[in-house]
Amino acid sequence: MPTFPVLTLDTSPADSKPMLEQTQQAFSFIPNLIGVMASSPAITEAYLSIASIFSKSGLSPTEQQVVLLTASHFNDCRYCMAAHTAISSMQNIDMSIVQAIRDDLPIADAKLQALRQFTRLVVENRAWLADSDVQTFLDAGYEQSHVLDILVGVAQKTLSNYTNHLAKTPLDEAFSTVAWQAAK
Repeated sequence: MPTFPVLTLDTSPADSKPMLEQTQQAFSFIPNLIGVMASSPAITEAYLSIASIFSKSGLSPTEQQVVLLTASHFNDCRYCMAAHTAISSMQNIDMSIVQAIRDDLPIADAKLQALRQFTRLVVENRAWLADSDVQTFLDAGYEQSHVLDILVGVAQKTLSNYTNHLAKTPLDEAFSTVAWQAAK
């Protein structure tokens, strides 16, 4: 089985170095996911660009984390579940929301639960949804633009979740206290 190395500033291709430096400045370290992605400057740039774009979407930081955690939970991405739990904590997001997603329990806030359910439907059905599914989401207080914003978050998580599955990305020490495994 091929192994995917976790590259560093010293071992990455020249085209990846500026993106690794940017990541290190943002997080004070280079997460293993980005180190793995660094083998391909294209995926590194795509992932970081989509993440930046999603952060500017019409969804709040809490709503963004609901989307990212929900997609990661559905895709059983242990790395991203831990990473986004830690990021949520850094963003001062109500950890009861994060814990509900981690434990596959309903979120107490009805609007956030509607976002979670809709995101799951999008991922599970590859966005082949009934009009009534979209209307239920809109009736919860969201707008059509939010439907499309969710697709940006799902694209971001598709890149990272699939990278982690292929590479078996080792969990960073910084995320180890919030390691996650799906309940069986």
